[in-house]
Amino acid sequence: MTRLIFLGPPGAGKGTQAQTLAHHKNIPHISTGDMLRGAMRERSPLGIKAQSYVDKGELVPDQLIQDMAEERLSQSDTSSGWILDGFPRTVSQAQFLDELLQKLGQKTVQVINLEVPDEVLIERLSGRGRPDDTQEVICRRLEVYRLQTAPLINFYRDRQQLLSVNGNQALAEVTNDLEKMIT
Repeated sequence: MTRLIFLGPPGAGKGTQAQTLAHHKNIPHISTGDMLRGAMRERSPLGIKAQSYVDKGELVPDQLIQDMAEERLSQSDTSSGWILDGFPRTVSQAQFLDELLQKLGQKTVQVINLEVPDEVLIERLSGRGRPDDTQEVICRRLEVYRLQTAPLINFYRDRQQLLSVNGNQALAEVTNDLEKMIT
């Protein structure tokens, strides 16, 4: 049973690696970022609320993300495993996820941390061409990541669930390293 949480700063390659592994393992890749961008494109009530935070480079409030994650993890295609990308982003979200997984009877989770130096992240993000990837917003997103998401690394390390991977290498090498680690 493969249940993975991908951690790492914006631009580390979480989405790309999660998609590749999800395809290999034939399990859903659940990206809260993709779900949010879809909601914003559709101008749904959640999307409109989320847009105001995203425009400033801030994290969307826990409750909005938790509701989305709970709804998605409760769907039947997740019973054989999943890869979460972009959630949890804070220790309180991780605690919520723990309780949710207990409730759903899905206990064993591995956490992958993709490590990439800031200068590489800034270069990668600047080249993506998303409208919200201005230099100012990129730097703010990295700052928000360090403050709010980085404590998750210690949270999962303390629980012996954390596996770190060098994300600053060729795509295929990162994938290869991940496949060797995952049980």
